[in-house]
Amino acid sequence: MRQSEDVAGQLTLLDAPSLWYRAFHGVPSSVVAPDGSPVGAVRGFLDVVARIVRDTRPARLVACLDLDWRPAFRVAAVPSYKLHRTVEGGAEDEPPTLGPQVDAILQVLDALGLATAGAKGYEADDVIGTLATRAAGAVDVVTGDRDLFQLVRDDGPVRVLYTVEKLRPYDEAAVAAKYGIPGRAYAELAVLRGDPSDGLPGVKGVGEKTAAALVNRFGDVDGILAALDAGGDAGFPAGARARLEAARDYLAVAPAVTRVVRDLPLPELDDALPRAPRSPERLVELADRWGLDSPLERLLAALEVAHTG
Repeated sequence: MRQSEDVAGQLTLLDAPSLWYRAFHGVPSSVVAPDGSPVGAVRGFLDVVARIVRDTRPARLVACLDLDWRPAFRVAAVPSYKLHRTVEGGAEDEPPTLGPQVDAILQVLDALGLATAGAKGYEADDVIGTLATRAAGAVDVVTGDRDLFQLVRDDGPVRVLYTVEKLRPYDEAAVAAKYGIPGRAYAELAVLRGDPSDGLPGVKGVGEKTAAALVNRFGDVDGILAALDAGGDAGFPAGARARLEAARDYLAVAPAVTRVVRDLPLPELDDALPRAPRSPERLVELADRWGLDSPLERLLAALEVAHTG
């Protein structure tokens, strides 16, 4: 367990869409509610939250939401952003059985009294970036999205619990060891290298090692553009200058895609971790409707541990 010096206690920020998508694809579709409806995403999500609460014992917790999964300002910067995840008309290509489970998750969080937060026109990443930036003490970010490594800092401290690697904690040293860059520079690396999962093309001919060398030499994309303007080949790996010159237009706009927003005007939240459900009767109704007795028992037990451990 990690203790915070902040009197408000450790804050845990859940990248909720990342967690329920991972649960949806990780729990067998044979897991169903009493009426036969798929419920794997709900159960998997609740079990992950229970494990996090039990193991790290935060004082505060917020489930952060996408109120716009493909924000206009990011699409304007790079039109291919998440384009491969859309269907005709631009809507998200979401499995039809996931939406009802997301609604159930949000209802359960409300009945439990666990805080949620979102911002119109922005992704959960931006909500997380804002809450992590304004937090006075220790923060854990729970996500399967590498882009959020950019928030990692040892002087917050802010660390990422990375679900792709079984909640492995990433601090600045861990990010640096994995990618060969300063722990807070992941967004710059992503611009240069690209990220097919987000439809981000990157600079043609620049792979991860070259991207890391450029970040270490120039700090960020702005520094690279300034070096290009200054002329000469100093500091550029062989052949990289020409590739970067050819990608100037992309480099001028792509950071808007990878850098999370850190200053959203979010309202103050009642984010204290509850000891007991806010709406016990409603929680029983939801447990009966979706067959959630076991995962809710585990989560309620974890809440008790967090308050007594």
